[in-house]
Amino acid sequence: MALSRSRLAFLPGVALLAIVLSGCAPFGDRSDPSVEASAPAAGQPGGAGAATTAKGRVSLLQNHGPDGPLRTLNVEPDGRWECIDCAGDGVTSTGALSEEQRERLQQLLAEPDLARETDEARGYRVSCVGALTSSLLTAAGLITSQDCPGEERPPVAEEILLLLTQNTPAEMVG
Repeated sequence: MALSRSRLAFLPGVALLAIVLSGCAPFGDRSDPSVEASAPAAGQPGGAGAATTAKGRVSLLQNHGPDGPLRTLNVEPDGRWECIDCAGDGVTSTGALSEEQRERLQQLLAEPDLARETDEARGYRVSCVGALTSSLLTAAGLITSQDCPGEERPPVAEEILLLLTQNTPAEMVG
């Protein structure tokens, strides 16, 4: 099966993302790997498998344009978060969601519709050049959206993105 040129350009970024996240567990906890290949995708030719994270965890990875720095927000099931270069200034900050925010996030992450919003399920392709690209890494899979005119964001992932960007240094738009 031939992949489109834009899909091929996106795959190295996903592979790099999986490598980076699997090499470092947030907050020094190496007992539970942050990223793993899902079983069905791991056996597919030409790919390392779909990147996922442990249940209850979420990572938000953002970059502005193909050459922009990678900004990373990791949120643990207990609501603790670590934001690496979220303002584009190289600073790492930490904090915690309120109990209400943490509970809402966990409800959204457990939402069955989230699995239908993954890049794989939607056949998502990055379409804008120079836009802020936001990728949520969840147990359901990778869910990418861009800050582009006319692009519709998946509803559950959009709620997660809003919750994270309103309560941490991560940004919603570029």
